[in-house]
Amino acid sequence: MWDLLLAATALVLVFEGVLPFAAPALWRDTIRRMTELSDGQIRFIGLVSLSAGLIMLAWVL
Repeated sequence: MWDLLLAATALVLVFEGVLPFAAPALWRDTIRRMTELSDGQIRFIGLVSLSAGLIMLAWVL
């Protein structure tokens, strides 16, 4: 079980690191634009991301 959790965490870190490594200016601009979003917009993005992750997890398991 711990091996699977560590592998999943490693994959998250890999995916999170691709954009800053490949296009740092685009990443910086994206982060700057995200800071200008309202709390409701950020919550909606979080809800969509959370839902997509749960659906993918249910599909895999």
